[in-house]
Amino acid sequence: MTDAMTWISQATKLIDCAGGIEFRSNAVSSRSSNKAASAGDRTGGDNLYRELFIVEGDSASQAVANARDVRYQAVLPMQGKPMNAVKASPKAVRRNQWFAAFVEALGTTWDPALRETFRYSRLLLLFDPDADGIHCGALMLMFLERYFPELLTSRRVSLIKAPLFRIEGDDPRDCLFAYSEDQLQQLRSALEEKSIPHRYQRYRGLASLPSDVLTEHCLAPNGRTAYLMGIDDAAMARKVFCQSKKSH
Repeated sequence: MTDAMTWISQATKLIDCAGGIEFRSNAVSSRSSNKAASAGDRTGGDNLYRELFIVEGDSASQAVANARDVRYQAVLPMQGKPMNAVKASPKAVRRNQWFAAFVEALGTTWDPALRETFRYSRLLLLFDPDADGIHCGALMLMFLERYFPELLTSRRVSLIKAPLFRIEGDDPRDCLFAYSEDQLQQLRSALEEKSIPHRYQRYRGLASLPSDVLTEHCLAPNGRTAYLMGIDDAAMARKVFCQSKKSH
């Protein structure tokens, strides 16, 4: 097992990266509705840039691990949906195996007063583009809002949107990608208006994406569609999924 394949435990399976890469703003930018990554995204202990992808399970984890850049991209799979950190007690959250592994992966502590640096410069939430994936993203945002709000206020968390459909013409190399049912229908209508023959396929999760598609559209900083998440996004997730005010 190499340094880039380090496991936290058999249950949580962090696949770590190597030491990281020197920060270059054009190397880590991404399409986003907010600001792209900045120099403030470096880890506090050095000037090396690292990313941690959170995915839903082992199949997605292995797919991402095989397609990632091992120099600076690590992967941590969930084992099912995470605990609802808003509804659970602080004691239960801290005793949760997966959340404990997440904190360990960050190289930090539960105590905000003792936090100095994080091992990873950015946290990337990459889930299947379905209802379960949306719920996982919301649960992670709610957990971060309550226990690691500084990651959200410093804009170090991004939600990666994976393609849901592939549309091909007569030549499979001529293809488009759609990220929702609505976008698929819009693209198909545009092609039909121009009498362009085409076919489409639906991806069944990250593990079903071809490696080159996964790399280009989900992992590569200059190709992926990434949305920076903040406190407002976490509050919206809490409003939708908990229907209750945040309590302390």
